[in-house]
Amino acid sequence: MQQTTRMTRTRDTHLGLVLVRGPSMRPTFSGLRRVAVVCFGAPPRIGDVVVADRPDRPGQHVIKRITDRDARGWWLESDANQDRRVYSDSWLFGAVSDAQVLGVVRWPRVSR
Repeated sequence: MQQTTRMTRTRDTHLGLVLVRGPSMRPTFSGLRRVAVVCFGAPPRIGDVVVADRPDRPGQHVIKRITDRDARGWWLESDANQDRRVYSDSWLFGAVSDAQVLGVVRWPRVSR
């Protein structure tokens, strides 16, 4: 099972909710849980957990942690990277562009 999200944006604001499913961000997110995403389009930083469009599957969203930035874009990884059954991150689909990073998770606090 891979990490997917369903987003709900509120009208006239940059805040929204995502429903997190799948094991790839364990233990940060376990089971089903709603998380707030602040400022869609907010500038991400290394260490942030973000919602992004998955480059190899247009229209599918993932929630991952940014671990690096290079000339190709942002490198996103699952927190459960010790579990190699989880391959739905940049190790599979490569770096993502700035435009593919939709928002930064602000609640719950998910610093590493």
